[in-house]
Amino acid sequence: MHGLAGRCACRCACTSITLWLCTCIPKDEFAHVHVRAGCCEHALHAHTRVCVRVHVHRALVAAGGPSPPPQAHERLEETKLEAVRDNNVELVQDILRDIGHLARQDSAAAELARILREPHFQSLLETHDSVASKSYETPPPSPVLDPTFNNQPVPPDAVRMVGIRKVAGENLGVTFRVERGELVIARILHGGMVAQQGLLHVGDVIREVNGREVGSDPRALQDSLRHASGSVVLKILPSYQEPHPPRQVFVKCHFDYDPASDSLIPCKEAGLRFAAGDLLQIVNQDDPNWWQACHVEGGSAGLIPSQLLEEKRKAFVKRDLEVPPASGALCGSLSGRRKKRMMYLTTKNAEFDRHELLIYEEVARMPPFRRKTLVLIGAQGVGRRSLKNKLLMSDQARYGTTIPYTSRKPKESEKDGHGYRFVSRGEMEADIKAGRYLEHGEYEGNLYGTKIDSIRAVVDAGKMCILDVNPQAVKVLRTAEFVPYVVFIEAPGPDTLRAMNRAALESGVATKQLTEADARRTVEESGRIQRGYGHYFDLSLTNDDLERTFGRLRQAMERLRVEPQWVPVSWVY
Repeated sequence: MHGLAGRCACRCACTSITLWLCTCIPKDEFAHVHVRAGCCEHALHAHTRVCVRVHVHRALVAAGGPSPPPQAHERLEETKLEAVRDNNVELVQDILRDIGHLARQDSAAAELARILREPHFQSLLETHDSVASKSYETPPPSPVLDPTFNNQPVPPDAVRMVGIRKVAGENLGVTFRVERGELVIARILHGGMVAQQGLLHVGDVIREVNGREVGSDPRALQDSLRHASGSVVLKILPSYQEPHPPRQVFVKCHFDYDPASDSLIPCKEAGLRFAAGDLLQIVNQDDPNWWQACHVEGGSAGLIPSQLLEEKRKAFVKRDLEVPPASGALCGSLSGRRKKRMMYLTTKNAEFDRHELLIYEEVARMPPFRRKTLVLIGAQGVGRRSLKNKLLMSDQARYGTTIPYTSRKPKESEKDGHGYRFVSRGEMEADIKAGRYLEHGEYEGNLYGTKIDSIRAVVDAGKMCILDVNPQAVKVLRTAEFVPYVVFIEAPGPDTLRAMNRAALESGVATKQLTEADARRTVEESGRIQRGYGHYFDLSLTNDDLERTFGRLRQAMERLRVEPQWVPVSWVY
């Protein structure tokens, strides 16, 4: 009789237990049980395989000598692991049931059963199965740790040292405020050095910089940190405030802003410069007066005035100067101008639109989609009608337009629906009163107008409706129903306008000569439209050459089909 130690033939990274049960039987005749518990991945090193073989031997030696001690082997290999199975806990339970009757008869089987039931071994199998099946869960709180530990207040003097490496002139991306005589971090700019490192938080109290006390002047601290270079060590009193994740709010700006000329901004260097029409992402709105934002094209975040602050600034009007009455004057008489009070009237809608406060407009990024209407805006005589006709002729299956309505009597050569739709004046006045017209006017005693239902008819036919309307009509069209793409046709200089008019006269396209006064009025009207309605424009084109402008307009239409678009958020939600 003899004891025989067997080596596991497992060729993969696994936790395997091989049991050789040697009984009092003739030489070279033995029974064995081989248990493979599958593969396991090391929790800390994903590419390390640990193959643990535990051999349990029992040998009945004729001389009664002690059995040889078990041997444990470990092998580390730098190869990628693949789990063989993820139900080893069930497998071991099956094995325990199979060897249950042997455990009552044989001590080796009993020892194997005891090993398989060990809590540490069971935990190993459970961990392996969780990793193999990729079912990760937050572990339950440890019964050993005190659950109230994290809820205990932090000692008030628990200071912390924070080290930062920087070059001279580099901004840290933080601003400070004075609170109870101490300098406190007021805000951390999104994307800045401090925000990327995550070592400082809003509310942290700055005690020292490189071993020197900071005092209570925020600007002095900013200058000191800006000019510091190399290693900068800050002693802080942590606030333990959790940072908020960046918000997904995007806005289109309707005014120009330069922080260098803003006397209200807390830190000019932390400001973000932008121009009207720029798209910004608002990343922090905690401060009611100063938001943090960055350009959607990229770059670090900076401070911009909030909607509330800019509305107050733009709406602020100095009180009229009041001069005390001279001696002998009647009581209550005042000199100086009086404010003009106006009541809102629908007939003065355009006048009120020009004085509307425009700050930011929330927008959303949309994948390419078909716009329903193309609106051409511009001064009279700038070439809108010519561009509209050229675009209609270029692709009649894609573009369409409306037929205007009129109350005048048709001429002998005219047919209803060809050039005009003829209706009675009473019917047209009733529809105008009911709000069924986008725009309307009167010429030589007859009414003319564009009906909203005619726009819907073109859109329902699957075409983009091209409109050349007055600027006031854009406000009505700019809804989720019509999703317009608004193009402003800007007038060139007066000399260019007159040169284009002469070329049109020579080719027979135009019949009226443009005077110098006419050209000047066209340029002035173009400027007024741009100032009053520029926030509605998606594209501006200067029509200094009709063919070149038409080419740029067609390119813009093609880009709508392939490029993402920024639209008012009200169109989406």
